[in-house]
Amino acid sequence: MLSDLHNKEFSLSLSGGGALGLSHLGVLSVLEEKNLLPSEILGTSMGAIIGALYAIGLKESEITSIVDKFGAIKKWVKLSLKGNAIVDTTKIETIFKEVFGDMSFKDTKIPLKIITTKLDNSKRVVFSKENNIKLVDALLATMAIPGIFNEKVIDGDIYVDGFLSENLPLTDTKYNTILAVDVLGKNSFNRELPDNIFKTSNVFDMFEKSLRTLIYNQTQKNIECLSDKEIILIEPKTEGFSTYQFNKLKKLRKKGLKATLKV
Repeated sequence: MLSDLHNKEFSLSLSGGGALGLSHLGVLSVLEEKNLLPSEILGTSMGAIIGALYAIGLKESEITSIVDKFGAIKKWVKLSLKGNAIVDTTKIETIFKEVFGDMSFKDTKIPLKIITTKLDNSKRVVFSKENNIKLVDALLATMAIPGIFNEKVIDGDIYVDGFLSENLPLTDTKYNTILAVDVLGKNSFNRELPDNIFKTSNVFDMFEKSLRTLIYNQTQKNIECLSDKEIILIEPKTEGFSTYQFNKLKKLRKKGLKATLKV
């Protein structure tokens, strides 16, 4: 099916999913190998971060090197003693600025759309060249998991993570053919109940499992509403990984690569 994309303009949609989004790197490596270049890129949360790096013209190997900085949590996590979140995003913002500087959406080589959620009305907001804000600001908005990362204020409005409104961005695709990568798809679920020694670990695992279920159902409904479009869906096998395991980059990248080669 990927071979069919050589003769088509297509949208590349990259889902959110925390560390699971590292699987997107394997997908990009296959696209590069097959000389397939998307006509636009849409991303939510981690998908937006990797998508933005690709959109400005970086190769997959360069993106992998940059994202590898997230492997050591101490390099980007700074605990916050005030506000509404437990993680201050100052360090993350510094990393973003080192890469993107003052670039905005008009500076990307591939058209880019980033999904976020406006907090006051819970509406999905799509940042693109139409509003042309800085990429760093859009990325800090789309990854702002409420209670975990600081919310982002842009022009007086408060934005939080795009997964709350559309984790796999499909609704705002321009082209009839969509290559969609869902790291929280059907292959992201453990089929058994957690069985850790400590009850607290079991509780956290159940919470994450429930969140994945919620997001999966959201995505399936969106897919059903787009029956008029050709959606090539890639769902890497991420069931054995947690959304915070950024130190598993190589293994997650491989999962994305394997899933893409099967398409």
